[in-house]
Amino acid sequence: MTVGRLLLWRHGRTAFNATARLQGQVDIPLDDVGRWQARTAAAAMLVRHTPTRVVSSDLGRARETADPLARMTGVEVETDERVRERAFGEWEGLSGAEIAERWPQEFALWRAGGEPERVGAETRLEVAQRTAAAIDEHAQRMTREETLVIVSHGAAISSAVAELMGLPADWRALAGMHNAHWAELVPSSSGVAPAWRLVGYNLGPTDASADWNAGPDRTDEHEGGSTRDPD
Repeated sequence: MTVGRLLLWRHGRTAFNATARLQGQVDIPLDDVGRWQARTAAAAMLVRHTPTRVVSSDLGRARETADPLARMTGVEVETDERVRERAFGEWEGLSGAEIAERWPQEFALWRAGGEPERVGAETRLEVAQRTAAAIDEHAQRMTREETLVIVSHGAAISSAVAELMGLPADWRALAGMHNAHWAELVPSSSGVAPAWRLVGYNLGPTDASADWNAGPDRTDEHEGGSTRDPD
């Protein structure tokens, strides 16, 4: 029987996110803001949901994001490399400007929605199929009373959502997922494909501070003003 509720949760901020570098499968940790985002988002998630299983990508930034939720719930985190981020080959770790300078044609094609070739990148279809297969496998091991949390990555989540909803891999109608935010899906009760329905996307505590991407707000008593500083 299929899980009752599925949450696809993106990891918190990293230094590469903060500097707009393409991460792919580079194993980079969360930064201070990312760790705050993970704690804040986990608490917000638990207001509405009671996770019964937590499965994380094996990359460190996903595991670090899962840890606060595991501590708050007592649910052990499992890992599955199949829900890793999309691999971008030679582009990983580079900024958009650096990629455009070295691979101008391939970068222009990618920005236009095409697939970059000869750089070692996975296609959207490859990412969609591997992530959706892993998610479905974990979901089938659970009951309709349970909630499964998959901790993954931005491109991997959007690809998985499209595949789970029976949409083509090149469907690009979803906006980018905020750090430490999630998509919520439930199984279809009609018995007609697709098997999943999207309930919500980019869910999370964006209003936890004046600027979610910059971290928590802190009142500086000495200056009499408000500043943002990671705890």
